[in-house]
Amino acid sequence: MTDIDPQQLLIDLFKIAVATADPALVLPPFLPASPLPNNRPLIVVGAGKAACSMAASLEQHWKGPLKGLVVTAYGHSEPLERLEVIEASHPVPDMNSELAAKRILSLVSNLSVEDQVICLISGGGSSLLSMPAPGLTLADKQSINRGLLKSGADIHEMNCVRKHLSGIKGGRLAQACAPAKLLTLAISDVPGDDPAVIASGPTVADPTTSDQALAILEKYNIEIGDAVTKWLKSPESETPKPGDTALAHCRFRMIAAPSQSLMATTVRAKAVGLEVLSLGDDLTGESRELAQQHASLALAISRGEGSIQAPCVILSGGETSVTVRGNGKGGRNGEYLLALVDALKGAPGIYALAADTDGIDGAGDNAGAVLNPDTWQRAIDRGWDAATELDNNNCYPFFSDLGDLLITGPTRTNVNDFRAILILPPARHD
Repeated sequence: MTDIDPQQLLIDLFKIAVATADPALVLPPFLPASPLPNNRPLIVVGAGKAACSMAASLEQHWKGPLKGLVVTAYGHSEPLERLEVIEASHPVPDMNSELAAKRILSLVSNLSVEDQVICLISGGGSSLLSMPAPGLTLADKQSINRGLLKSGADIHEMNCVRKHLSGIKGGRLAQACAPAKLLTLAISDVPGDDPAVIASGPTVADPTTSDQALAILEKYNIEIGDAVTKWLKSPESETPKPGDTALAHCRFRMIAAPSQSLMATTVRAKAVGLEVLSLGDDLTGESRELAQQHASLALAISRGEGSIQAPCVILSGGETSVTVRGNGKGGRNGEYLLALVDALKGAPGIYALAADTDGIDGAGDNAGAVLNPDTWQRAIDRGWDAATELDNNNCYPFFSDLGDLLITGPTRTNVNDFRAILILPPARHD
């Protein structure tokens, strides 16, 4: 790989991870035969950062009549010919999130056994499809969501709470579709690919409980009002459980997952002569702590003490968390890389990239960032101290000033985070 630019190679691997989960590629094989009997319209609903691109792929391949609505994040839509799209807020819901949820429930109500519903689900759907449970308000959900996002809670914990405060998630959308046939096509953005966690599982049974939701809120000291407490302690707050006959009309198909994207990048890396150490597609935990572990691993390999030898690449996926302690700006991938900068301290021959495959890291306009062997010294020269900025959760300005942000725009798919650490032998040290 002597003629390959290290940073460009990492960016190319990220692009391969994204392209592998393109709805135009992965969705068509899972569509049922069209058109439906008696030329009935297929009813399409969906939520997530990939929902609009999934709907566009469905429109292109479905030969019969269609009607429906999908909701996606601001900036993630594209023109649709036969279906409607609403844009709403992520990661904290807004009025459009509530409007979309109500309209989707209305679309699937009062259907018959002859009707067919397809639900297009992807990451981000928890925020985008937000209908407060009875007695709760959108403001209640917004406040709790903000608290969870700053708390360090993982996605399973956050979505347990979200499901039990919702009138549409946690299997309730599936209940509303009955007795119509319901097929869910999903792109996974969660570690473990659990259908009940992707977008808070609006069309699948929920194994978690209201008591667990309350315990999570207490664990992270999230302030909740009396209305939330009263709701979570009522039997009505419980979601449909596995084995519930009310969901017998439902089928679920995973059309793309992080493991597929990680495998595609592995194939590419080997093709250019790299050894590959894949740590898995389901890594979780604090971003900075994971970065410290990966820095230790990369340094050991660089010294010739690892399980593989340079030139090589360490690949991983999953979804880390960030406990917000400061007032800075950034996302979990930027935080991971900032911690990596602090741990590596300019170690020669080590490059890295961390980015969210949806193109948005946190609430910024970047997918993530890149790290070069000279990043640490360039930062010092410009007056930055990586450890100080890490304490302030301030990764975005750090990498922005260095010109090392990775900005792709919305990718219109989402198979979670992608991380790659490239280690070159001494002869290629910078």
